[in-house]
Amino acid sequence: MAINWYPGHMVKAKREIQQNIKLVDIVAILLDARAPFSCRNQDLENISSRKKMLFVLNKMDLADPKTTDQYLTRLRRHGITAAAMDSTSGKGLNEVLKALKALYEPQAQMLQSKGRRVRPMRVMVVGVPNIGKSTFLNCLVGKKMAVTGAKPGITRGKQWVRVREDIELMDTPGLMWPKVENEEQGLKLALLGIVGENAYQEEEVALYLLEVLKARFPDTLRDTLKIQDGDRTAIELLEQTARQRGHLLKGGQLDLGKTCAALLQDFRKGRLGRLSLD
Repeated sequence: MAINWYPGHMVKAKREIQQNIKLVDIVAILLDARAPFSCRNQDLENISSRKKMLFVLNKMDLADPKTTDQYLTRLRRHGITAAAMDSTSGKGLNEVLKALKALYEPQAQMLQSKGRRVRPMRVMVVGVPNIGKSTFLNCLVGKKMAVTGAKPGITRGKQWVRVREDIELMDTPGLMWPKVENEEQGLKLALLGIVGENAYQEEEVALYLLEVLKARFPDTLRDTLKIQDGDRTAIELLEQTARQRGHLLKGGQLDLGKTCAALLQDFRKGRLGRLSLD
């Protein structure tokens, strides 16, 4: 499933990021820990290429911890500074702060060597929509500063926020690239809720989820969805889930639309367990 979802406000968001990149020392690129490589936006990385970058695998509480460690190792082998974090609980915050300070340390030492005052580091927070940038910012600040929500693109405009005495953060709107050509990548982004609902069919994404569970997480099918016969087709698994949940229309017909929506929400909220996709 190719994704072509590039609302007009994203053109403006990209322009703002390009204009403001010169104001910052470090770019924190947020990725979803469940599928960090599928979430990488090459446009953002190209814009940030002359700045020091920190890749933050956000929502680590929803991902398999062993797989997250493997993702971090893979990124670091390519010379990328990376850390994992759960912005809702604050787990991993200290590692993120340490990584930011380590990236800024050479510049701070240069300022000191010239007899200049070491100002707070300036960090731009970027990522695709609904990746948790505002929740991440709120966690670092320690109180609610940015509007957050579950709809892609809810953050408005830009804002500077002081974090403690040594960090200033700039939040930015989520930015997609114009077209996702890879079919499986598009399905992953839709499953994660990164693209708008008008860009995909819920049934197609729910069937993809069931195929993933069948192939890679059979225990989730058996123990969480209570499906014992995992050899069925994805559509048969969907129908069985609808029956088990009592999702029926008038006349006893299965309400597959309701089941699809419920399965997607179960995955996004972590109710199916800590599952990683990449």
